[in-house]
Amino acid sequence: MSTISKEHSDRLYWLGRYTERFFTTLRALDKMFDKMIGKTHVYPEYLNYFGLADTYTDDRDFIRSFLFDMSNLNSAASCLERAYDNGIVLREEISTESLSFLQIAKDTLKKAENNGSIRLSLLPIEDIIYSFWGSVNEHIFDDEIRNIIYIGKTVERLDLYMRMKYPYEKVKLEYVRLLKNLRRVPKGTPYRYNTAQLSVIEETLGTREDYERGTGGAIDSLGHLFDTSEVYA
Repeated sequence: MSTISKEHSDRLYWLGRYTERFFTTLRALDKMFDKMIGKTHVYPEYLNYFGLADTYTDDRDFIRSFLFDMSNLNSAASCLERAYDNGIVLREEISTESLSFLQIAKDTLKKAENNGSIRLSLLPIEDIIYSFWGSVNEHIFDDEIRNIIYIGKTVERLDLYMRMKYPYEKVKLEYVRLLKNLRRVPKGTPYRYNTAQLSVIEETLGTREDYERGTGGAIDSLGHLFDTSEVYA
């Protein structure tokens, strides 16, 4: 039987999700910097991916909100803060060393807010997050703990990739990665996945044509993947 409580399983899962959400959001915004060269008002497409209203005065206002505004729940800063909050509670499970990389990322993001060259000042964060994941692998010896974190990470990446209409091949690879992570979780864990919800995702990503017809159902099923009305034994 698992020795990890349902509450800690949830925190491990959301640590993985929020850390990945921060990382992928940061990458998406970096690509937007390129689109802004010689153009204006390029951000509405990003808002449309997530069904968000356009309440921004210009590109600069959008970028600053989605990077630094803690009151914007979709911002990189907000995602990182929620990852860190879960990490604090899980310090014994993930190690103080791993948690320290999230603190370094927070400090780097804060300094970037007041830097004249925001894009350059954000460059170290990618390596910091890679170091966080390396530390997680180095310091966690319990397979269940590690795998629940990585399930959260992969679910979040798959969700964001589908919302942002990444190429089918890239999305399919993340789905295969998710399946591998799901199968590694030991029996008896309180985190068992819902086979009915997984089937919806499988059907959506069966072929490129299925994927291009729409991903709304698969995204919804990802959000309910751990509903327990019908679970994998």
